[in-house]
Amino acid sequence: QVQLVESGGGLVQAGGSLRLSCAASGRTFGSITMGWFRQAPGKERDFVSGISVSGVNTVYADSVKGRFTISRGSDKNTVYLQMNSLKPEDTAVYYCVAVFSFGSIRQATNIDYWGQGTQVTVSS
Repeated sequence: QVQLVESGGGLVQAGGSLRLSCAASGRTFGSITMGWFRQAPGKERDFVSGISVSGVNTVYADSVKGRFTISRGSDKNTVYLQMNSLKPEDTAVYYCVAVFSFGSIRQATNIDYWGQGTQVTVSS
């Protein structure tokens, strides 16, 4: 089992920034791809970003490309999401995710582990 704990959500004005963090523990084997999904009220969970085990490969949803940056801690079990130029439409619950294949990170049905989620609210 892998446990994921997010932190860093909150309320911010449009144009502002937030940084989300996620710590993984348990049987990670130092080999899990990590990433983020989000879910706005009344909508499905959408892929946001993913990062490979090495941290070399990253992928982003078109809606956040150029504004969000995903990175990985040196211990490989922590992932960060730096969110800049936030928009009201970025308001959602953000979920940290883990999967054992980088190629599977975009699809919610492929995700092996989910965090409990952290609320991000962007006011206009």
